[in-house]
Amino acid sequence: MKKIAILNGPNLDRLGKRQPEIYGHATLADLEQAMRAEFGATTELEFFQSNYEGALIEKIAALADAKYDALVINLGAFTHTSVALRDALLGAHLPTVEVHISNIYHREDFRHKSFTAAACLAVITGLGLEGYHAAVRFLLKR
Repeated sequence: MKKIAILNGPNLDRLGKRQPEIYGHATLADLEQAMRAEFGATTELEFFQSNYEGALIEKIAALADAKYDALVINLGAFTHTSVALRDALLGAHLPTVEVHISNIYHREDFRHKSFTAAACLAVITGLGLEGYHAAVRFLLKR
């Protein structure tokens, strides 16, 4: 059974409440429930969310040390600002897919640059919460 972690960054704990016109009405709990329904019988899933960069860095290292098979990340705004998270991903040596709920290329210019994408196998943007499912499906085929 593969072990895949889904990490969410700042403000994603506000899904369903924050800008539903962009992010929809589903919550992180809804996402976890849907993902466990689809993958739970065949995949060990771990979910983690933090608004703090250091907590995300520590979690990435802990998952690498625990020999997880892969990561799905949505680092929120840290995607566009954090060299430290990029370095953590590179140091973890885990296959990673970056997910964005909205299409970052239809948004403000500063969202078009991802510091973490180069540390990932793939980037999925604009598929809503389905992007997380697509990322896990992709990682399970590797």
